[in-house]
Parts: sequence; structure tokens; C-alpha cells
Amino acid sequence: MSPLLSVQGVTKRFGGLVAVADVTFDIAPGELVGLIGPNGSGKTTLLNIMSGHLSSEQGTIRLDGEPCTGLKPQRLARRGLMRMFQLTRIFARMNVLDNLLVGGRALGLDAEEANARANALLEELQIAHVRHLDAGQLSGGQMKLLEFGCCFMRTPRLALLDEPFAAIHPTMKEIMSRFIRARHAEGQTFVLVSHDMPVIVELCPRSICMNAGRVLSDGATSQVLAAPAVIEAYLGGAAA
Repeated sequence: MSPLLSVQGVTKRFGGLVAVADVTFDIAPGELVGLIGPNGSGKTTLLNIMSGHLSSEQGTIRLDGEPCTGLKPQRLARRGLMRMFQLTRIFARMNVLDNLLVGGRALGLDAEEANARANALLEELQIAHVRHLDAGQLSGGQMKLLEFGCCFMRTPRLALLDEPFAAIHPTMKEIMSRFIRARHAEGQTFVLVSHDMPVIVELCPRSICMNAGRVLSDGATSQVLAAPAVIEAYLGGAAA
């Protein structure tokens, strides 16, 4: 099976700092892959490159076999690559329903389709009761759920989720986890960045661990978490 996403030799520098160094991996259709590593390991920078928010100095990225290196985020979104950010990005002065509708219309849905899809997502994510509130009035967890929902106004070919569970109530974490499990069972593809190791173990059959911009380990999540180099990266010393 051909990879849905192929990352080959991607490198990104900020001045003298190499944030991403010769990163290579493939994501197959239908995979749910954890992207893990200590703070500063290059995970978010890599997602920014994959989603078109940053350029890379070296390397290539292909989506469905077609080159997409250097494409703008809006073009990648039209091709089915959706991105959730670590720091929530919503329209704070627009109501919750309209946040979803804007995303749906931008992705090509007509008004009826967008409205039906938005209302279904609000119900599934359990924020339908706040649909007419300005998004800026929501709790931090509700804002996360709203941005999460925006990624699914059209079924994505690949969803890149950057720390979706950070600093939210366990109930909201379970809502998102249940949503991801259900969509993965239907064959949707995810790359999930998270420091929540129990959730990574639960959701992700495969994980890629980065440190200092490089891939340390790539394989079954249980094997990656047991790798001495990974343990050393997280603990900051030699593995026992």
C-alpha cells in the first residue's frame, strides 16, 4: 500500500539551531500515529512544516503521492490535510456555530451541508448548548473542542492534532478520545502529538519519538516507549 503521507529528509533551521534534522517516515492510510518526545524536540515545528505553516530547507513531503512541499495551508486543507494547534485558534468574537460554518464553507460545503455537519459535530462533541455563544466566552476546554470540531467539517484525509488534550477537563479529553477512536475505526488517518502517555498508549498502535529534531525511534508504541534512547531522552540520563 502506498503511503498517504511521505516525509523524506526534512530539515528546518532557525539561525544556528537545527529544529528538525533529516526527518523521514511514512504514514499509511488509516494509521493513528503518536508523535512524541520531550519539550523542544521538534514535534510542533515538524507539524508546522507538514501543514504548510513553515517551509523547510531540505527534504520533500508528498500527500497521496503528490508533492506538497511548500504549499500554503489553505491549499493543503483543500487536499484534505487538517491541523489542530497547540495554542487554540478560533474566531473569538464569532459564535460557536458560525466558527464551524466558516470552516465548512471555506472547504467547499454548501450552506445546507455546512449547517447539517456543524450541528452534528456540536452534538457529538457535547457543546451544542453553547452554539450561539461567542467562542471567546467558552472555557478553555470548550474552545479546544470547537477547534477540534473545525478539523472535521469535511472528512480529512489526514488530521494533524497538536496537544489536543493539554490542560482540559478529563470529561472533554474522553469526548475527543472517543471521537478519534470512532473515526480511526472507520479508516481515518491521524498524527497525534501529546505528552499524555496513557492516552498515546491507549489510542496509538504506532509512535514516532523525536528528540533534538531527530527521530529516535519509530514502531509499535510499546516498543518505542521501552527503547533505551527514548527513556534517556525523557529522563535526561542513561536508561537503567
